[in-house]
Formats: sequence, C-alpha cells, structure tokens
Amino acid sequence: MEKKIIQVDEKVPVKMLIPLSLQHMFAMFGASVLVPFLFGISPAIVLLMNGVGTLVFIVVTKGKAPAYLGSSFAFLVPAGLVIEKFGYQYALGSFVAIGFGGIIVALIIRKFGTKWIHIVLPTAAMGPVVALIGLELAGNAASNAGLLDEVIDPKNVIVFLVTLGVAVFGQILFRGFLGVIPILIAIISGYVAAAACGILDFTEVVQASFFALPNFQYPKFNLEAIMTVFPALLLVVSEHIGHQVVTSEIIGRDLLKEPGLHRTLFGDFFSTMLSGLVGSVPTTTYGENIGVMAMTGVYSVQVIGGAAVLSICCSFLGKLSALISTIPGPVIGGVSFLLYGMIGTSGIRLLVDGKVDYSRSRNLVLTSVVFVTGLSGIALKIGNVEMTGMVLACVVAMAMSLVFYIFDKFGLTNDQPQK
Repeated sequence: MEKKIIQVDEKVPVKMLIPLSLQHMFAMFGASVLVPFLFGISPAIVLLMNGVGTLVFIVVTKGKAPAYLGSSFAFLVPAGLVIEKFGYQYALGSFVAIGFGGIIVALIIRKFGTKWIHIVLPTAAMGPVVALIGLELAGNAASNAGLLDEVIDPKNVIVFLVTLGVAVFGQILFRGFLGVIPILIAIISGYVAAAACGILDFTEVVQASFFALPNFQYPKFNLEAIMTVFPALLLVVSEHIGHQVVTSEIIGRDLLKEPGLHRTLFGDFFSTMLSGLVGSVPTTTYGENIGVMAMTGVYSVQVIGGAAVLSICCSFLGKLSALISTIPGPVIGGVSFLLYGMIGTSGIRLLVDGKVDYSRSRNLVLTSVVFVTGLSGIALKIGNVEMTGMVLACVVAMAMSLVFYIFDKFGLTNDQPQK
C-alpha cells in the first residue's frame, strides 16, 4: 500500500495534526536545545524563538515552503569565541548584525541571482571552511565530557561512552521514526546512565515553577565580535540553499522559484535577527525536519506551524527548562563528539557532492591554504579586530577566489577546463 502524500497546502484533521506536529518538534528538539546548552543559556528562550521564527518564515514565504527553523550549529565556534571574550550579549549583537546581513543577501539574490556566491566562495573553498567549524570544536567536545581533566572520573567516561555509543549506532541501526531522532535518544540514554552513576542534581528542577517566562536579554554591539561571527553568514546561506534544493526534490516543487530563494532566505535571516534582539540563538532550516517529510510524505505547512506552536508552549514550562539544564557535561560531550565530527565531515561532503576537480591547480591550492590557515593558529589583527582560525580562513578563501576570478577574466590562468 502506497504512502499517502499530504501536500504543502493541504489541511489535516486535528486528531492527526497534534501527533504529526509533535513528531516535527521532537525531530529538531535534541539538536536544537543542545546549542543553548553549549552557550550556557536557558533553552526556554530558544524554544520560544524557534517557534516564533518558524511562524514568521511561514508568513514570509506565503505558506509555500515547508521548513522548521531550529538552532543553527554554524555559529557555535565563532559565537563561542565572542562569548568567551566579550560575553553573551555581544554574541547577540553579532547575531542581529548577521541576520541583517542575510536580509541584504536575500535582496541581492532577488536582484542578481546566486552566481556571485560561487565566485566569492567556490566549493573548493567553502568545503574546508565548513570542515574547520567542526574541527575547531573537537577539543570542546572532549572538554565537556571531562576527558581532558587532570584526573578523569570513570563515571564521566561511562556516561560519555553510553551517549556516544547510542548516537553512533543509532545513526546506522535505528529505523522509522527512531531513525529521525537518534540524537534525542542518545541524550535520553546518556541521561539515564548519568542517573545510574549518581551524577545528576535535580535541585533546580524541584525549585523551578511549572510556568515561567523565558529569560529575555538585549544585544550589545562590537565590531570585532561581528567580524568574528561574519563567516557563518556564508555558511548559513550555502546550507539554506542546499536545504531548499533537497526539499524541492522531496515535495516535487521548485522552491527556488516559488516562493523564491530570496523569500526563504529573508524569512530565515529575519528570524535570526529577531532571535538576537530578544536573547536567543540564530535559526536555520533544519535537516532533521526535512528527513521527517521525506520519511512520512507529510509536507503540510499546517503541521509545521503546529510544531512551532507546540515549541512556543513548551518555552513557558519552567520545569521542562530546568530539566534540560540538568543534562550533565559527559552527555553533551558524547553527543557533540559526533555532531562536531559530522559538521567537519559535511565540509568534506561538499567537496565530494560538488565533484571538485583537484587536477585543477586552483582547487588544490584553495583547499590546502584554507585548511592550513584555519588550523595553524596564526592570527591577523586589524585595529581592534583579530581574525584567526575559521574566520581568517574564510577571509583568505574569499580573497584568493576573487583574485583567481580576475585572473580568469584576463586569461592569465593555466588550469582552465577544456571546452
């Protein structure tokens, strides 16, 4: 019996709407609440703005693009650097600035299309920049798990291994709906292991009220903080385009034409700007929810809107926010150990999917220089702005790509593809 397809603009009965919406919410839940935990903030404000951002996205795209907006992993490294140096409010300021920058990109795409993106950051440069995001985080995952402490607690190791094991084997063994939420299952498994090892503290849960307002904060702005986070803009644009292409294939409609890439990008980055203004993290379209659509054949925007409303409702449950906050470091370390590696691998996947030809000197040089720049530890300071790691690598990649493009225009390069 064939799976029934529920199209983008179709309505579903209430008895189906609630479970289908819950499915979407849980698909993004595990990964999405991991971001605020790593930033050291309450997940309540993130659940609120993920829901609000999704509803905004639906309005901006005229209900024609099924997408759930969750917490973006692209900002973990640069925002972490900003938080460490300036504080979280300055990270919020950079989120607002990047959101505004993304809106400008959406307007440029509306006017000029997308070809310029491949000139500024071709795949041979974008791949290693994306990979560096995960590679720079590798030490953080081990540190969160307590594996870099002078004296390693065996309990932390047990919890870490249980969490990582479920996350790893869940990716290849779980089927059906379980195959969509292996990260959430890994967090739950690690949490149970932590309880068995006696390293949980439920004091905050007991003291928390059942209903509570999310913790709102206002942004502060600093040029160095904004410049540190800026490369993530290009990553999110690239990721967003990829998500829209994949979603278009799944639902059988070209979302790049209708409602248009400029609309979906605008909705995505406008949501990020709103999130930064009130204390939440940047948002992005979520691959987990694209996976749910592919698996279920349910593309209804009404269902995704229902998931957004449920997320907003959960943000006011004080007990739930407190319970999420009790997740211990080894659990987060175990999950992020895999997730950070997958971010790094996604950069390599960009190179593979883009069929980058390394017989061409420019591609070999671009990828090589970007990797070494990002991993060497060198820094470039311009005034009060210091660029290092992935940030500096992205700037170098853009500069080299533009120079190569100019060389091509004058016919100076020796690796032109044969026509």
